Amino acid sequence: MSTIRRAAVLGSPIAHSLSPVLHRAAYAELGLDYWSYDRFEVDEAGLPGFIQGLDSTWAGLSLTMPLKRAIIPLLDSISETASSVEAVNTVVFTDDGRRTGDNTDIPGMIAALRERGVEKTESAAVLGAGATASSALAALSEICTGPVTAYVRSRERGQEMRGWGERLGVDVRISDWAEAEQALRAPLVIATTPAGATDALTDAVPDRPGTLFDVLYEPWPTGLAAAWAAHNGAVVGGLDLLVHQAVLQVEQMTGHSPAPLAAMRQAGEEALAAR
Repeated sequence: MSTIRRAAVLGSPIAHSLSPVLHRAAYAELGLDYWSYDRFEVDEAGLPGFIQGLDSTWAGLSLTMPLKRAIIPLLDSISETASSVEAVNTVVFTDDGRRTGDNTDIPGMIAALRERGVEKTESAAVLGAGATASSALAALSEICTGPVTAYVRSRERGQEMRGWGERLGVDVRISDWAEAEQALRAPLVIATTPAGATDALTDAVPDRPGTLFDVLYEPWPTGLAAAWAAHNGAVVGGLDLLVHQAVLQVEQMTGHSPAPLAAMRQAGEEALAAR
């Protein structure tokens, strides 16, 4: 009889997370009938107690906000990728009881872009300056050969983005959000803003746009993504990112590689369509 193995996604709020759908689809495709994947509402205060309560059946955890930084002191080690942005979204429990942390958002972004034919870009624009924006800069440090312009709403946010750029080796230039229409002329635009934040930019999409990576997946398409597609621009969506980062999590937690990307994406698409 195979040993029961458990994994889950933690965060707050967590009710609408698609991670269980994606991971369970992978387990089904891989024949891992003895694996389970759940979701748990856990905030920063409750995280240490949750971690301490896990037994040896646990293989790994996915982490969403607000836990990606809070988890770090509870781990034995974290990868260079996670360290570069001070954010962990993946925890793997090793056979010898160690807790190791990684960040699959960054390679997930790179893989999602590569899937759409974006291997390198001479410059890029980032809309927003939150936690996802730092991951975007880390991804751009791998594929962008020139400057990255960040469009932000406050001087403080601009300083944070410039600081991340220095840390990651990216030439970050700061522009005010009022100039965000200019971002759409970049060959690669990464929108990291909340739902509705870019709706006012839809009329400014150029006739021949480059590639838009909009990290939202619900509601989808965003107004900007729809306008971009209407102008025949390439669009990478939040579900692409979610699936690619989950593929890497499944591979790390289960040891099975490659994880079934197509089955996971189909499961995610069907779950979103049913909402």
